[in-house]
Amino acid sequence: MQKSGIILKGVGSFYYVETDEGVFECRARGIFRKDGKTPLPGDKVLISLHSDSENTVDTIYPRTNSFTRPPIANLDLLVLVVSVCEPKPNFQVIDKLLATAQYKDVETQLVITKADKRNYTDIFDLYKKVGIKTIVASGITGEGIETLGESVKGKVSAFVGNSGVGKSTLINALDESLNLETARISKKLGRGKHTTRYIELFKFGEGFIADTPGFASIDLVAGEEFLKEDLQFCFVEFLPHLGKCKFADCSHINTSGCEIIEQLKKGNITESRYESYLSMYDELKDKYAWS
Repeated sequence: MQKSGIILKGVGSFYYVETDEGVFECRARGIFRKDGKTPLPGDKVLISLHSDSENTVDTIYPRTNSFTRPPIANLDLLVLVVSVCEPKPNFQVIDKLLATAQYKDVETQLVITKADKRNYTDIFDLYKKVGIKTIVASGITGEGIETLGESVKGKVSAFVGNSGVGKSTLINALDESLNLETARISKKLGRGKHTTRYIELFKFGEGFIADTPGFASIDLVAGEEFLKEDLQFCFVEFLPHLGKCKFADCSHINTSGCEIIEQLKKGNITESRYESYLSMYDELKDKYAWS
């Protein structure tokens, strides 16, 4: 018997697929390895249920998008969780995630946590100016939880960010029945433990919320497929000024007649975001498209 469903999580070589008749444990067919394709949480799939052998994932339906970090497919919304301290925000990681989502045309939302511990207006104002939907929320006090719940309702959303920023705490506040594991921040190291060990989708408001393992850095070269030429289109504040540079092939790096650098001087593009662009461009500069 065959059933359609969605992969909730993958643990080892097993995939857990939700169907209209419940969740089934399956193995992926060997053809996926041959084709170099790995099933991901969020994949819509066709499975075969066997009474005398293991259930199998037979078909992965076409994806609307997929991410390398976090490894997930068919996202509607990327919820980027950032704490004001413990751990401190890493703006280059934030901007890499935002650029990746922009490239894949996935909606983004920035959620600032631990706002009771330090002033958050610098982060809030920076990304509001960029045009990123930004809210302050707390899984402890309940601040912003209703707004966050409305944002993710009916969508496939992934909560991403450094370990210890409070992703699992926020998800628990959205749905107390989930009771996801959380951990305290290490005072010595200033970062959290990896309480979430793999990506898992949970049903919420006619959609799904994915909790993801934390991380400290992202390698664009080993991860997402976009090239240095694409990068300018992944910074939303650059878009109104593209095509206005003196040279058509302007890389926006110390180039005479560059409109992006001119807007930077005027304060319409922030130093922090431009520095992220430079760092990402340097990371991608030796990466070429394969013909």
